[in-house]
Amino acid sequence: MKKVTAVLIGAGNRGALAYATYALEHPDELQFVAIAEPDQGRREAFQKAHNLPESACYTSWEEMLREPKLADAALICTQDQYHFDPAIKAFETGYHILLEKPMSTDPIEVVKLGQHAVKYERIFNICHVLRYTEFFGTLKKIIEDKKIGELVSIQHNENVAYWHQAHSYVRGNWRNSSESSPMILAKSCHDMDILLWLAGSDCRSISSFGSLSHFKAENAPPQAADRCTDNCPHAEECPFFAPRFYLANEGWRYALTNNVSEEGTMKALREGPYGRCVYKCDNDVVDHQVVNIEFENNVTAAFTMCAFTNEYARTIKLMGTRGEVKGIMSFNKCEIEVTDFLTGKKELIPMESGVDDHGGGDSALIGNFTKLVRDERIHEGLSSASVSVQSHLMSFAAEKSRLENQVVVFKNFADEIKSRI
Repeated sequence: MKKVTAVLIGAGNRGALAYATYALEHPDELQFVAIAEPDQGRREAFQKAHNLPESACYTSWEEMLREPKLADAALICTQDQYHFDPAIKAFETGYHILLEKPMSTDPIEVVKLGQHAVKYERIFNICHVLRYTEFFGTLKKIIEDKKIGELVSIQHNENVAYWHQAHSYVRGNWRNSSESSPMILAKSCHDMDILLWLAGSDCRSISSFGSLSHFKAENAPPQAADRCTDNCPHAEECPFFAPRFYLANEGWRYALTNNVSEEGTMKALREGPYGRCVYKCDNDVVDHQVVNIEFENNVTAAFTMCAFTNEYARTIKLMGTRGEVKGIMSFNKCEIEVTDFLTGKKELIPMESGVDDHGGGDSALIGNFTKLVRDERIHEGLSSASVSVQSHLMSFAAEKSRLENQVVVFKNFADEIKSRI
């Protein structure tokens, strides 16, 4: 079996830990031969883990992609706003590409990337990991097998969890839409994509409402410190007190610092963005949002994203003409319940939970991509650009609806974006 070689651009939590570890677990299938990462600590950690020579370690993607093609594939896992340029250059250099979501923070760039995949005849998959999970794969099969008759409507919730919102979308990299992207794209393009997949039809129209309601200055308690580490008088009563969370959750410290000891973590909280009071940050993305979607086959979907939940989970209900499905996918619980209207019989389908943050989807995604590259299956893949472009544009359309308080006719919106290329 041919071993696939790859380069990694961006050795953050997703690139280095969620995806590249597949090569360490399956060395006969995938091997990383080079890394591009500006952070010295992350670059050196990846170099050591994958036994790379110094000559294969680059401080920037520009430096790496000036070289002749180094491998079969490139994994691009930079921050959201830095996806487009390295992806275009990687196409031109001849790489197959696995691109972290979102494809871009600009809808025109999203469409252009899809066009480049066709132009250069490259495998181009997007990290829509939910399609690769046992949970959503089972839901798709239930629909296709007509176990609940014809699908009529979907209710889908993304329960972000209060601590995850504080980490990523108040203090963290995705807090400000001008620096990253709107919440519906940064966090919930996964969900737009999975709704498109489950509905099995193109989007017809979309509407959305939501706002930033809680994490803003006027909601700060009296005399709150600018930082949690500045002897804040509300430390004991605030659920967002940073030291309590990070000292109890070592895995999340890697986003703060390469020194994940207690001392290193506290230093990062005193000096970096993750120690700031959640009411005194430069965040502007929403903390709750609803999206209503009508598909061309008349299936409707109601999606809710909310920060104010205890558990980090996705919950879903599928309503069909002959039955219904309820499901939950979280780190602690993963199961599906199917109810038949005629018999009243309930079938419980348990599955493994706690595999990773995405129900096993991370590993399955990179495994699938590796096989596509090995077999040169150019136009295949559950999350190829040919399907991912539409779900991304759905996110942009939802944000337009939210900001302009209007129902967006999807075809008109997509046509207008394409006309600007």
